[in-house]
Amino acid sequence: MKKLLCMAMAGVMVLSLAACGSSSSDSEATVEEEAEEAAEEAESDGTVYIIGTDTTFAPFEFQDVDGNQIGIDMDLLAAIAADQGFEYEINVLGFNAAVQALESKQVDGVIAGMSITEERQEKFDFSDPYFDSGVIMGVAADSDISGYEDLAGQNVAVKQGTEGSAFAESIAEEYGFNMVTFDDSSMMYEDVMAGNTAACFEDYPVLGYAINQGLALKTVTEKERGSSYGFAVSKGENAELLEMFNAGLANLRESGEYDEILATYISAE
Repeated sequence: MKKLLCMAMAGVMVLSLAACGSSSSDSEATVEEEAEEAAEEAESDGTVYIIGTDTTFAPFEFQDVDGNQIGIDMDLLAAIAADQGFEYEINVLGFNAAVQALESKQVDGVIAGMSITEERQEKFDFSDPYFDSGVIMGVAADSDISGYEDLAGQNVAVKQGTEGSAFAESIAEEYGFNMVTFDDSSMMYEDVMAGNTAACFEDYPVLGYAINQGLALKTVTEKERGSSYGFAVSKGENAELLEMFNAGLANLRESGEYDEILATYISAE
């Protein structure tokens, strides 16, 4: 009986040890599976950010011959999204409409050569600056206008909601000119070339790029110091998107890809 009892107890111990080993193994497998599932879930979160942008603001956003939206802003956003692993869709609205859509939370963010100003910071949260701009005046290629003093009594074209418009407004009374507002850069340029307006005020890389591409305008003033461009989200909204944009931008600067993107559209000075 003692022998049988010992054998029975030994059997129970073997079964217990086996059970314990199986429980530990199963527990480790469960942890690994949960980690894999969490990773897969993060990758397939399904969040697609809607990003508003301008129609024609070359070299930051414009259409190529095939109708694709290209430019510095478009390339930067694509590279940052690839670096940070998020998905987005571009909604081409025009600058003023894009800003209004962001304000009403119809889009998640806006990238459109948008200057970071104190007024806008009351409504929107901005990324770290990704481009330092400035304002310059353009006139028709055959114009005799050589400075602000020649604008007295003239009509001047500006694009609604832009830094160029704000600068023109700040000197309009001093130099005695009237402002005519447009929603689109190309329409503003055409108005100047047609002689309906004497000059236009535009961000210097935008006007410089257009002239280099054959636009019949010329610049006649030095660049006025301007604001920096930033990616914007609604105040207090989409903080994770803003964090990813900043992190991706920093990585692009460090890797040199940021400079490569700029060099594609803006010649080195």
